Amino acid sequence: MAVYTEVGDEELESFLAGYDIGPLLSCKGIAEGVENSNFLLHTGAGFFILTLYEKRVAEADLPFFLGLMDHLVERGITCPRPVHDRTGRALGRLAGRPAVIVTFLDGMSVRRPDAKHCSAVGEALALLHRGGKSFSIERRNALSLDAWPVLFRQAEARADGVLPGLAVAVADEISYLEGRWPRGLPSGVIHADLFPDNVFFLSGKLSGLIDFYFACNDFFAYDLAICLNAWCFEQDASFNITKGMAMLAGYNRVRKLTGEEIEALPVLARGAALRFLLTRLVDWLNVPEGALVKPKDPIEYVKKMRFHQHVTGARDYGLLA
Repeated sequence: MAVYTEVGDEELESFLAGYDIGPLLSCKGIAEGVENSNFLLHTGAGFFILTLYEKRVAEADLPFFLGLMDHLVERGITCPRPVHDRTGRALGRLAGRPAVIVTFLDGMSVRRPDAKHCSAVGEALALLHRGGKSFSIERRNALSLDAWPVLFRQAEARADGVLPGLAVAVADEISYLEGRWPRGLPSGVIHADLFPDNVFFLSGKLSGLIDFYFACNDFFAYDLAICLNAWCFEQDASFNITKGMAMLAGYNRVRKLTGEEIEALPVLARGAALRFLLTRLVDWLNVPEGALVKPKDPIEYVKKMRFHQHVTGARDYGLLA
């Protein structure tokens, strides 16, 4: 179970007394999630999610994340909304950790997304980009181009033990991207981690987006490239162009990609694959003893990176002229 910090009953009840959500009826740890400790709360006012932020989330970034969720909800984006206590604060402390309660969303993530799911995600991503435009707080992307060499240095010496030749392949890819990374593309708030487990569906329709703890300011098209990586590959690492076509069409229905974004998409997709390859590789090589969560396999993103290296243009992802 991905609960890193246990909370005592009396401590929890004292914390909840500061909120107008009624008495505590039950509290259950949630197995999903890698970064934080999450609990499902049932109170007199309904269901909520309690999150305790562990060391991998910088406390200084929390006003951005929580403020963004409030901002998006006010603009019609279905995502969790932070519950403010009686003093008006969304962020508190519990068990020595920063803590927040957010509203509960109905729905389930899909394990095998189809083209309809991808179309809905494309639309939702574009709506998020549009809705976040007027958000006043900014947060730089700490896991973009300038961070990749730093991550690589943490794993370089042992990379070939995961896959022979991986160290050279990653070094070459970083060099390639550093020379070709685009500048000046349309940008703003992006989710940066909109994987299938962060999107809920209910009765076949998208019912909400969750987990905004990698959100930041960056290119909109980079966020779309992350989604192409996360949603449009099959288990054998083949790219499903039907899913890609659906996602790109869904996005374009809400926010039309510019010519510069279309031209940059293959490079952005390579960068997105490298970003997740590197973070997974570092986690894979640094599993703490007694870890509660098995790290995700970096080889999945090696295969995706290799696919993108042979792409000649956005049409290879299903973008129609």
